[in-house]
Amino acid sequence: MHDETDPPDGDLVQGSPKIAVPDSVQDAVRTLIRWAGDDPDREGLLDTPARVARAWKEYARGYEEDPAHHLSRTFEEVGGYDEIVLLRDIPFQSHCEHHMAPIIGKASIAYLPRDRVVGISKLARVLHGFARRLQVQERLTAEVADCVWDNLNPLGAAVVIEATHACMTARGVHTPGVMMTTSRMMGVFREDERSRREVLALMGY
Repeated sequence: MHDETDPPDGDLVQGSPKIAVPDSVQDAVRTLIRWAGDDPDREGLLDTPARVARAWKEYARGYEEDPAHHLSRTFEEVGGYDEIVLLRDIPFQSHCEHHMAPIIGKASIAYLPRDRVVGISKLARVLHGFARRLQVQERLTAEVADCVWDNLNPLGAAVVIEATHACMTARGVHTPGVMMTTSRMMGVFREDERSRREVLALMGY
């Protein structure tokens, strides 16, 4: 189900006036710059505190929305379609709550409708609504699946997320190229092995 009336997701921030950044927030960034060993008063860093603050307001704008709202409008005129609905390989970016480092990955979200479906872009919007918060991948996977399950009342819901974590690749153990995979299966996808194999095959696993 297409959502041709929806604005592009980027329109939420593009063209918006710059938000005012409190001095206390900019001072916190300056403190971090000093702690890292640089001088926040040098020319190249003068505007960095405000830029960082505004960037984080964008990274974390998921706190300003209720992802479930995107699933409030559903459709039943689907010509009797009653098979799996899948949105595969949705790219997303989040930040880990432990080091505030980027989590970059992709998600596949599927459900088996009971009698109604939702516009396809809404599944991606649910993902982004939860991803644009400080996260751990396990919780993100569960939140997306639970949101689909609770709001669409499907026969089954399935979410698989693959992501790389900069807190592991750029620091700490310094191991690039490692992909973490998490999944959550609900309803028939959890209870029936054949249905679970089918949805995982459609996702490419």
